[in-house]
Amino acid sequence: MAGIAATYARAFADVIFDLRLDPQPTWREVQTLAALLSESKVLREVWDAPAVPAQQKRAVLDAIAARDSISRPTRNFVAVLLDHRRVGYLSEIVQQLHQEINQRLGIIDAQVTSARELGDSERRSLESQIEQAVGKKVLARYQTDSSILGGAIVRVGSTIYDGSIKGKLERMREQLSSS
Repeated sequence: MAGIAATYARAFADVIFDLRLDPQPTWREVQTLAALLSESKVLREVWDAPAVPAQQKRAVLDAIAARDSISRPTRNFVAVLLDHRRVGYLSEIVQQLHQEINQRLGIIDAQVTSARELGDSERRSLESQIEQAVGKKVLARYQTDSSILGGAIVRVGSTIYDGSIKGKLERMREQLSSS
């Protein structure tokens, strides 16, 4: 139910920006709670059980919030999910929230695959080029794949920029075979 996750993510993003909270730490708090929920079968059973009163579910949430120093707005958001029996969507909401926050901040995710590990100056230079191409600030994640031989492949959303040697060789082969 992507619609449910998107609705709650937008609503919580509204809270984050209306209260002028720092978005990244707040997102990490929700992410922490989602990870805890996915890792703990007992917690999932308690929070999903209709027989457990809402007050007890919120008491468990309060104990976790106190232990992990979870902010009041994040705690209240998860309490709303508990009250509306939507806590099962928390991991999807976290993903949607990340996208919503980045969109509002004008940040776009980029996946960069290179043949070798890139140095800091190479990363900064590549990120600057990507930012110029897409017109937004880039949050890049890096991975290596020696099969591309050299260069890099950048994925921004559904757009792929293939500057790899392997990609160039394949394009040359296609041009030669079509000639």
